[in-house]
Amino acid sequence: MNPSDIEAAAVAAGMRMTEQRRVIARVLSAADDHPDVEEVYRRASAQDEAISIATVYRTVRMFEEAGILERHDFGDGRSRYEPASEDHHDHLIDIQSGRVIEFTNEEIERLQTEVARKLGYRLVDHRLELYAVPLDKDD
Repeated sequence: MNPSDIEAAAVAAGMRMTEQRRVIARVLSAADDHPDVEEVYRRASAQDEAISIATVYRTVRMFEEAGILERHDFGDGRSRYEPASEDHHDHLIDIQSGRVIEFTNEEIERLQTEVARKLGYRLVDHRLELYAVPLDKDD
């Protein structure tokens, strides 16, 4: 995502953007992982040491409520965030390291639609999270 995409989306949504909110938006836009609030705080406070953890919590909640961010709970007790996107993807979570890998798979997408149809439904949305451990080299 472009480093200013979240900032631009917030402005477009009519949010007042303070300099601290701009820093937080840029940190989130630049993230190539799925940081929790404490990690966002660490990154933002490295750029502006006046940013408080409370400001990060409020700003992240504001972005989430506006549909700019998506919150995920990957089972590690932390809410983690990524920019809301029109592009669908699923997640594989390495439960040993906490690493989150985004992926798309057309076969899985087709199968989910087929399962819903066979049960008498039209699939309108879904979220798929796979929890895994790395294969042993002998596997």
